[in-house]
This record gives sequence, structure tokens and C-alpha cells, in this order.
Amino acid sequence: QVQLVESGGGLVQAGGSLRLACAASGSTGSINSISFMGWYRQAPGKQRDLVATITNGGVTNYADSVKGRFTISRDNAKNTVYLQMSSLQPEDAAVYYCRAHTTIVRGGYDYWGQGTQVTVSS
Repeated sequence: QVQLVESGGGLVQAGGSLRLACAASGSTGSINSISFMGWYRQAPGKQRDLVATITNGGVTNYADSVKGRFTISRDNAKNTVYLQMSSLQPEDAAVYYCRAHTTIVRGGYDYWGQGTQVTVSS
């Protein structure tokens, strides 16, 4: 089992910045089975979409809509992934979810956090 706890959401004006954090906890075996972590977001009435992912090796991937504005990073010693968001726009407002993909079972298994709200005022 892996538990994910997100933090850092809130209200920000357009053009502002926020940093989200996702801390993973669990058994050593579970944590070591995480192959990549990422951030996804879901606005009201819309599907949950990829924002950014980062592998154990530090390889990153971003949605086109956030490239150049958002940066994903990880602190392996703290089992924490961060999402630095800059130049926020109203369309970035959503609930942001953290995902951890593990290889603990064949085919992989995903854990999700409870989500953190990001609101951007224009």
C-alpha cells in the first residue's frame, strides 16, 4: 500500500505561482515499487487530464498546455514529488491529483491522492 498526501493548493491571482507537494508513504517495498509519479487535474464537468509525470530516473513529461510554465521535480529522500506552477491562468483551475504507479503487482497498480484544489482568479 502507498498513501499519497497532496498539499499546497489554494487561491492565486492570474499570473501568480503555487507549488504543490505530494508525499508518498508506505512500506519500503511499496515505495521502492513506484516507477513513476505524476500530477493530473480535473476541472468541473471535465475528465481528469495529465499535467506532468516524472520517472524514478528523473525523466519528465508535460502536457502541452503547461510546458514552460510548470515544473515537476522529486525528492527521493523525502519520497515527495513537487509541481511548481507559474504564470497560472484561470484555465489552470482544477482539483490536482497525485498519482503513483507501482509495479508491485503484475501489470502495475496506481495509487491516487485525495486531490488539492487550485483556484485562479482573473
